[in-house]
Amino acid sequence: MNTNDFDFDLPEELIAQTPLEKRDASKLLILDRKTGKFQDRHFDAILDELEPGDALVMNNTRVLPARLHGVKPETGGHVEFLLLKNTQDDCWEVLAKPAKRLKVGATVSFGDGRLTATVEEELEHGGRIVRFHYQGIFLEVLESLGEMPLPPYIHEKLADRERYQTVYAKENGSAAAPTAGLHFTQELLQKIEAKGVHLVYLTLHVGLGTFRPVSVDNLEDHEMHSEFYQLSEEAAATLRQVKAAGKRIVAVGTTSIRTLETIGNKFDGDIQADSGWTNIFIKPGYEWKVVDAFSTNFHLPKSTLVMLVSAFAGRELTLEAYHHAIQERYRFFSFGDAMFIK
Repeated sequence: MNTNDFDFDLPEELIAQTPLEKRDASKLLILDRKTGKFQDRHFDAILDELEPGDALVMNNTRVLPARLHGVKPETGGHVEFLLLKNTQDDCWEVLAKPAKRLKVGATVSFGDGRLTATVEEELEHGGRIVRFHYQGIFLEVLESLGEMPLPPYIHEKLADRERYQTVYAKENGSAAAPTAGLHFTQELLQKIEAKGVHLVYLTLHVGLGTFRPVSVDNLEDHEMHSEFYQLSEEAAATLRQVKAAGKRIVAVGTTSIRTLETIGNKFDGDIQADSGWTNIFIKPGYEWKVVDAFSTNFHLPKSTLVMLVSAFAGRELTLEAYHHAIQERYRFFSFGDAMFIK
């Protein structure tokens, strides 16, 4: 298939710049694959779509305040780092701007020297492997000096950095939020659990590649980024029980989907505890192993995420739903509204 098959015109004013005051006040477009019909609801209506015995699977990754602003001590020149992943001990892969002057051995200072970094390796596209030097606990230093790495299409400042975290965020390591989960409140999750739905958590640390557009014409030529995932034995056992009982596994967001389907492919449809790196590319023609329904936000034109949704609902129905959302003035992307596809 061709990348342009997943293009659509999106008015710029529909790109949500700030979160709503109430997380679950966002709109919810319910899409039934069997009938092809849409319903316009609000997000708390997801409670009506879940059935006793279903499993609701959420990604409990926590976003690091991974954007750092520093200076080169010898020149005073400004440098920006975006932390991508921890490679070992105090070494991190970062995206550096401007990168061309950051050769191996160069140093950068952050927070008047409270944190410094030495470049150990040069990578492509502005990437660097750096070693950090500091006193105390790295994550505490990062919390005090770093900023939330909001996506490039968000231009407003975030007043409360916790609004770019899910209410169940726990495992530090993401460069971006699993945004489909931003709509849930503790109260809504309690209602869902009280209905007899299993709340199941996995971890996938979202990488910068989630924002990268597909730059090739032919989808077969696209190379997916890799992200680290983990599913516990307790979570796997619950999901096996749900499947055995004939109930549904409902994923929250594309990161949960990619984790579950990676494991389903690895173990021939079985669900087992596992961890590792995934670069799974789910596009039309994909044979689904685990996920029966899911919620997700509205994604960028020509993105791998629109392709994933199209693999589940069909390309034409997915684009029809997106056009409906645009006509009804749904809000798009990270702080935007949601879809529930069953």
